[in-house]
Amino acid sequence: MFLDRDGTIIRDVGYLRDSSEVTLLPGSIDALSKMSAAGFMLILVSNQSGIGRGLITQDQADSVHRRFEELLDGEGVRLSASYYCPHRPEDNCQCRKPRTGLLERAATELDIDLRTSVMVGDRESDADAGVASGCRAILIDPTGINRPRAWCTVPDLASAAELVLRG
Repeated sequence: MFLDRDGTIIRDVGYLRDSSEVTLLPGSIDALSKMSAAGFMLILVSNQSGIGRGLITQDQADSVHRRFEELLDGEGVRLSASYYCPHRPEDNCQCRKPRTGLLERAATELDIDLRTSVMVGDRESDADAGVASGCRAILIDPTGINRPRAWCTVPDLASAAELVLRG
C-alpha cells in the first residue's frame, strides 16, 4: 500500500518544518496497524516541495521524518520504506506526484506489482499518480465528493483501510 503523508496520516500544516508539529490524524495508527497485520507493505510516497522552494531545509525535513517515524514506532507501526520528492512543481522531475517516479522506484526496489497495489492520499495528484502507475487509487476527502480519477473516495485513512481489507 502506497501512502501519502500530510493530510493522510498526519495533520497537514503546510510546509512542515518543525518536528513538534507532527500530529497523527485520528484513526491513522489503527488503520496502518490493520493493514500491516494483513500483510500489506506500508510505503510512504510524499511530495515535499518546501525543500526545493527553500522553505524547509533538508535537516528540518529529516527531523520531521524522524519524528513521524518515532510516533509510528511508539504505536508499533513500521513503514516498509519512505520516498520523498524534494522538487518544485516547475522542475518537471519524474518523482513528483502526479508523475509516477516514486511509485515505480519503490516497485523496483521492493519487488512490488503495481497492478495489485493501492495508492491512498488526500490530493488529486496522489490519485493521479496511483492510476498512472496502474494502482487502484483511494482519495481521502472528508466532503465525500467522488473524484473521477480515484477508484473511490473515503473520509479518512481508517475508511480506506476497511475498504481495502474487505477486498
